[in-house]
Amino acid sequence: MEEKKPGMNGNGNGSAKQHSEELFKKIEGMLPNDVGFVKAEFEGPDIVVYVKNPRKVYEDDFVIRNIAASIKKKLIVRSDSASLMAPEKALEIIKQLIPAEAVISNIKFVPEFCEVYIDALKPGLVIGKGGSTLKAIASQTNWTPKALRTPTMQSDTITRIRQLIFNESEFRKKFLTGVGKSINKPIMKSEWLKATALGGFREVGRSSLLLETPHSKVIIDCGLSPEPSVKGVGANQNGENEAFPYLDSANLSINELDAIVITHAHMDHIGFIPYLFKFGYNGPVYCTPPTRDLAALLLNDYIKLVQRSGGTPLYDEKDVRKMLLHMIPREYNEVTNITDELKLTYHNAGHILGSATVHLHVGEGMYNIVHTGDMKYGFTRLFDSATVKYPRIDAIFTESTYGGPNDITPNRRDSELELVETIRRTVQNGGKVLIPLFAVGRSQEIMLVLESMFGESKEAIPVWMDGMIVEASAIHTAYPEYLKEGVRNRILNNRSPFESEIFEVVKGEREQVFEKGPGVILASGGMMNGGASVEYFRRLADNEKNSLVFVGYNSSNSLGRRLQNGLSEVALPDENGHLAPIKVKMNVKTVEGFSGHSDRRQLLNFVDNLRPKPRSVFTMHGEEQKCEDLARVLGKILHAESRAPMNLDSIRLK
Repeated sequence: MEEKKPGMNGNGNGSAKQHSEELFKKIEGMLPNDVGFVKAEFEGPDIVVYVKNPRKVYEDDFVIRNIAASIKKKLIVRSDSASLMAPEKALEIIKQLIPAEAVISNIKFVPEFCEVYIDALKPGLVIGKGGSTLKAIASQTNWTPKALRTPTMQSDTITRIRQLIFNESEFRKKFLTGVGKSINKPIMKSEWLKATALGGFREVGRSSLLLETPHSKVIIDCGLSPEPSVKGVGANQNGENEAFPYLDSANLSINELDAIVITHAHMDHIGFIPYLFKFGYNGPVYCTPPTRDLAALLLNDYIKLVQRSGGTPLYDEKDVRKMLLHMIPREYNEVTNITDELKLTYHNAGHILGSATVHLHVGEGMYNIVHTGDMKYGFTRLFDSATVKYPRIDAIFTESTYGGPNDITPNRRDSELELVETIRRTVQNGGKVLIPLFAVGRSQEIMLVLESMFGESKEAIPVWMDGMIVEASAIHTAYPEYLKEGVRNRILNNRSPFESEIFEVVKGEREQVFEKGPGVILASGGMMNGGASVEYFRRLADNEKNSLVFVGYNSSNSLGRRLQNGLSEVALPDENGHLAPIKVKMNVKTVEGFSGHSDRRQLLNFVDNLRPKPRSVFTMHGEEQKCEDLARVLGKILHAESRAPMNLDSIRLK
């Protein structure tokens, strides 16, 4: 990452260096005398302390806690590289200390970080009660252990990402050190704070918000619009760009960006980020750990989808890998400095795995922002509801996908019964039910519903899964701590609902599904702009015995929305790539209530339960009328300033 010139942030390199030296001196003074302090250094937003005798630190947990509380940063203690035990001998000790029941799948030593990565099916046994096993490993080998969860289902995505991070450890070390130096400076007082809408305002798609102070520039989300992104192009009939955020209109140079903050891994929030790396961005990208893995899955799938459709992707897998190497994962409730004046804290958003609302603390109490991303404040089988308690809120940017006055979803129990009844009726009639799904989120939610309804019954209704759904479900099993307690406990006890016997993975040719009898097909491609769902639809559409059931959002120009609106004939490419007309005779049905977005009532309840109350409200991520209407209503409820900004609007917040 390109370092800013001296004085850009109001303090030169000299004062920054002095600040660092004073901070490290303070840390050294708070450590026990016999730990053998070697050095301290910045590593991304964290501080790493290297010592010769880490055992003295592990014997007293309060040492690290007290120092971290005093410096208000995450502190990591590692052994000095000269003190590390030889990996071969350390490996023997590690295997002796960890019980066989942990089911270790991999152990890798990373000298650049003086760490050892331990992949296990039951990482809790690697950690031990109160961290006892980790402490024993560190004390006896001087390597700092990191426990990683092996997914209960095979995940090629997670395997590749962990291998990439391991292979590029040297690069990661240099990158994180550079980021750490750039953000750990004395906090300067900013005179103003500005937000600019770069995409996703009065529309759904290409979500992006630029936040600026005199010293910092940060983007929250940077996505693509759903329809043009599938084709790999971004211009409408008038030559206007409808797919990409308005970065080129913000008078913003890529190298001026301090950080990118991601709320979650859907393409309308992440799809443009590898393009920035392709054209020179080299800074940090913050996200939760599951978001990193899901982003890799969805971005690489986008590349393949565009190539299969005959288009040209905006970027290739090399650019995605570059993005992954610049990602800095942070957990919920972990306060992180992302510039010298901006503190980021992620909170649960309840939308998809790892989705987060963003809380940004600007300066020393100057201003506080909450950005909801996409969030769900209501019942789902997968996640707890979005967080409503924050330290402070001056302004909130809230999604409005279902913010219109008529966007009231039915009772969830009624929705589940309606879905099950539709399935039963179609199957009894000898037909198949096609449910197009977003691979991440809605797929797993519907799987839980079907597993609950049919998993232990005597109804022999097969459920076929095709597309990215299987891989996305595997990633869910690597992060049970992000799921609702009941689902989490089942995964931890090797009873993952995503591996129920009612689910059959489609392998090889899809012809096998058509040759079999009635059943349910869960296929990726929720809006039917591409993916497995379109392939099944082509074969099933002209049979009135079959049913097409939508359970999620369809954008205004998607094939899914047109089918919902009663489209009776559609032209789709045949095996030779030529467009062929297809009659739509199958029953097309929409079952509301399964969305990962909050409906109108839930949005109002979310804001009503926010603590504390914001003074300003800005609506986004919704069709124009819904954003405007929700802004008016929220303004009245909160007695606050409220607006539905347009793309390219700039708002002075402070």
